[in-house]
Amino acid sequence: MISIASLSLMLLSGAPAPQAAPAKQEPMKCEHGDAAQAPAKLEGTFAKGDKVPAEGTVAVKDLLAAPEKHAGKVVVVQGAVRQVCQKMGCWMELAESKDAKGPGVRVMFKGFVVPKDSAGASARLLGTVKIADLSEETAKHYASEGASVARGADGKAREVQLVATGIELRR
Repeated sequence: MISIASLSLMLLSGAPAPQAAPAKQEPMKCEHGDAAQAPAKLEGTFAKGDKVPAEGTVAVKDLLAAPEKHAGKVVVVQGAVRQVCQKMGCWMELAESKDAKGPGVRVMFKGFVVPKDSAGASARLLGTVKIADLSEETAKHYASEGASVARGADGKAREVQLVATGIELRR
């Protein structure tokens, strides 16, 4: 452990400050804050965050067919909103259509939330793709909010996620 005095001496002498170990990357968490932040209703068009470019769109079915191809990349994804967090609007599931069965893409938002009645809307999003193994606690949390949680052949909860920095929703 380094004391404040020894850290001050190192900084004054020009020695590099000790670096903390890099944090282990965890899957995205659903953190509910003030529910009053959630927009009341989706009427017509809803846009938040960064502007979503018109070109270079990846369809949800293509993203789900080859998620490794897009992992870590910023993409524009288009699909239908299948479900939304009913506590806060802090996540949604994006699928090929609102009635599509099977896995979807879990979308978490950076700096905003969406209307809780957005299910059924068409969506275009700008964000970074992740492939995440979920803890049982996280999988149960999502399921308690009405989400469909995909499982791999090994039984572990695993999903394709998108950290969205921009969104456009339309009814």
